[in-house]
Amino acid sequence: MAKRKLRRQLSLLQIIMLGTAGTIAAEIFVLTGHAAGIAGPDAVLAIIIGGVLSLSIALNYCELATTYPVTGGAMTYVKEAFGNNIVMFLVGSLDGLSSTFYAALSAVGFAYSLKVFLPFMPIIPVAIGVIIVVGILHIRGVSQVGNLQVGLGAFLLIVFSLYILLGFFRSEGFDWAIFESGRVLFENQSVWANIGRMLMTIALIYNAYVGFEVIADDAEEIRNPNRNIPIGILVSLGVTTLIYTLVSFVTIGVVPYTSLAGSETALTDAASLFWPKLGVPLMAAAGIVATLTSINSAMLSATREVFTLSRDQIWPRIFSRLSRWRTPYISIILIVLISALVAAVGLVDFLSFISSAGYMFVLFWASLAMIRLRKKYPHVDRPFRVPFFPASAILAACSALLIVSFANLRALYFLGIVIFFLSIIFFVSKYFKRKSMIQVKLENELGGGRLLVAAINPKTAVGLVELATRLAEHQEDTSISLLSVIKTPNPLDEVEINDTIQKSKANRANLLSLTAPIAQKRNVAISTKLKVANNVESAIYNELRSPNPVRMILLGWPSADTKLRIPHNIIKEVMENARKDVLVFRDGGIKSVKKILVPVAGGPNSRLSLGFAKALAYQPDVSVTVAHYVPDNIEDEMREDAMLFLQEIIEEELGLVPNWMNLKVVNVSSVSEGILLEINKGRYDMLIIGTGGDVFSQRHLFGPLVDALIEQVEVSMLIVRHYRPEAETWLNNRLYRLEV
Repeated sequence: MAKRKLRRQLSLLQIIMLGTAGTIAAEIFVLTGHAAGIAGPDAVLAIIIGGVLSLSIALNYCELATTYPVTGGAMTYVKEAFGNNIVMFLVGSLDGLSSTFYAALSAVGFAYSLKVFLPFMPIIPVAIGVIIVVGILHIRGVSQVGNLQVGLGAFLLIVFSLYILLGFFRSEGFDWAIFESGRVLFENQSVWANIGRMLMTIALIYNAYVGFEVIADDAEEIRNPNRNIPIGILVSLGVTTLIYTLVSFVTIGVVPYTSLAGSETALTDAASLFWPKLGVPLMAAAGIVATLTSINSAMLSATREVFTLSRDQIWPRIFSRLSRWRTPYISIILIVLISALVAAVGLVDFLSFISSAGYMFVLFWASLAMIRLRKKYPHVDRPFRVPFFPASAILAACSALLIVSFANLRALYFLGIVIFFLSIIFFVSKYFKRKSMIQVKLENELGGGRLLVAAINPKTAVGLVELATRLAEHQEDTSISLLSVIKTPNPLDEVEINDTIQKSKANRANLLSLTAPIAQKRNVAISTKLKVANNVESAIYNELRSPNPVRMILLGWPSADTKLRIPHNIIKEVMENARKDVLVFRDGGIKSVKKILVPVAGGPNSRLSLGFAKALAYQPDVSVTVAHYVPDNIEDEMREDAMLFLQEIIEEELGLVPNWMNLKVVNVSSVSEGILLEINKGRYDMLIIGTGGDVFSQRHLFGPLVDALIEQVEVSMLIVRHYRPEAETWLNNRLYRLEV
């Protein structure tokens, strides 16, 4: 199946900063004091052990992300290892939700940190505002995200480097006696008590190391992934572990651990002693920046998880739509909305428990996937191979379980509830999805309803019925209703009514004699229907309200093109107001059609055109070319994406690319000129094209492109309008502008 890919834009420096600055979050400011309270000076050793344990996970991710350099991270690896099942759904959904909740938590943390400098700023509006701003940057391109992370990360590294250097070398700084505070390592406690205390400390800080996961989650957008992913992950973890270790070492060596115990301002408390003038405000500013980097990284991870779930058809396909910058903008909008909602309703603390425990669930299954994939695909190309396998994967899985066993009970309780509800969602959605697929298949095969053909002119009626029978012959219970209209703008007396009825009966009989053989030849039922109305369009609307359902309306081309220029002509009125799909056919010889061109831009009208092309292609020796037009100066990567986009549309609408269909991506300076050139060069017999998105505009009949083609195309034309309410059309047009 064709899958559109995200654009590889992130450099090595950008991904190192995404991993490093995204990992060094607000936890270092808050958890240092809590870790000192649990383990005293032993907290430094616990931090080092936490980094070493994280190394096993980091090495696994290096191999997995280079073997499968696509979005999704752990979810992708679990899918490859265990299949598209509930485990994959839970891992992907929990990973996305955990990152979303963490983005909301960081946004609220940003608002509180900013309040130190601007006490008048409200918490919730600021948190929502920063989420929206970061979301806009994400829509505008992942390079914008990377550049932001480079700038913010550089500031963090400079501030922490100054903190460490000044802390060690100033006289008011680090003091070994203060660091020990009368205690030595593992003093006066049993071995099991010391181990328990260390494990509690590691469990507390372990989540502060897993920020490098964002690199694997976004592997599809990284340049030279075989080289840059391992370097980015390992350098990020190394720098993070070094900073965590040295910062905690300095802090506990400046302020006694007994004073730090439980403090959430440990770093500023220490900085006030050895860096009194600039230290406190700079560390406060670093806290603000750290929360921003966390929002940035967490949102990147969450949106790519949602995008992958959607692209793999686990979540609704709309979330895999890409913007003109090749970013999953619908997924980004969803994550922005959820993050803002979480921040607004005050569920941040509650959901932070789920976030931390959810990460461990994800890491555990990613480690198991590593073992499974080595056995399942022993000969697959692995640009990076984990040393000491399977010990590394087993250590990573055991570490995740160990951390979970020492986690907060509320976190485990809430995680269980979330997994339970996600499981229900999985099985319920699977049931309805299967039911929907069966229903769609039945509808496509069985058909049903009427094709309403509105025509008075016998020649037009013959062409329309020939087209209608080709559309209906492979669907059961689909008939053709040939509508005749008696236009009575003024009330008639009894004599006039009788005369009109007699004339109409003669006309109906003539039409039926011309069209019935065509329908009978293809075994399609046909009937004529008479309506009395002020105008043709009113008769059509009345027929749509009939108990006998109408599937679509077929209209013929007027005898004179000048009629199309009348402001309220029949075609324009029906296209705007009829709540059914509308086809307008200009017959240039339907019986001789062998080559059909279908330009596809991606909108609902052009998508519907594919179904009609398929119906016509049932005839022998009929071939269809589907063309997608792109600018002349497009890059090769963008051209490749355009072809994947076209294949994706075909597969969504038809299930697969048929052997009678040829796909093209054509570089043009003008779409209309490109279509005309293709028609003339390829000697096509018919053009099937969807109306423009501005069909409700009074300035155009079918839209500017189709209106221009009408004047120049000489072959048969089938113009397709898929019914959508005006509000939906307006929204779709706005979204389309983001994508093109």
